[in-house]
Amino acid sequence: MFKKVANKPYYTNNHSCFLLSAHLVLVTKYRRPVLQGVIREYVYSLIRETMESENIIIHEMNGEPDHIHILFDYAPDIKLTELINKIKTRTARLVRRDYPVEVGKYYWKPVFWTNSYFLSSVGINTVKIVQEYIKAQ
Repeated sequence: MFKKVANKPYYTNNHSCFLLSAHLVLVTKYRRPVLQGVIREYVYSLIRETMESENIIIHEMNGEPDHIHILFDYAPDIKLTELINKIKTRTARLVRRDYPVEVGKYYWKPVFWTNSYFLSSVGINTVKIVQEYIKAQ
C-alpha cells in the first residue's frame, strides 16, 4: 500500500518515494464498437475494481466504442504486463458471461480484446496533457 505525500506530486511506501504514471490503451478485437451502453459501463467498472484491488490510482478513463484509454499511477512493485493481462482476461471473461447476447452481436468466437495494447510512461509534466486528451475522447 502506498500513500500520497501532502502537497507533493509523489507517493511513499515503507521503503521508497515514487511517482510512476502510465497511459494504457486497450483495443477491442477487430476494432468492433462493442464498448457502448451497458457493456461500456460494465467493462469500465470491472477495470476500476481490478485496478483498485492492486492499489492503483486511476486519474482518467475514457474512450470510444472500439478502444479505451486509462491514465493511472502505480507502485514500483506492480508488474504492468501481469496487470494488463489480468484486466483483459477478467473483463473479457465476465462481459462475455454476463452479456452474451450483446457481445454476440460483434463476436462469434470467444474474443473481446486484441492481443496487443499500447503502454506509455507519463512524466509529471505531461500528465495533465494526457489527462485532457483522454477526457476529450
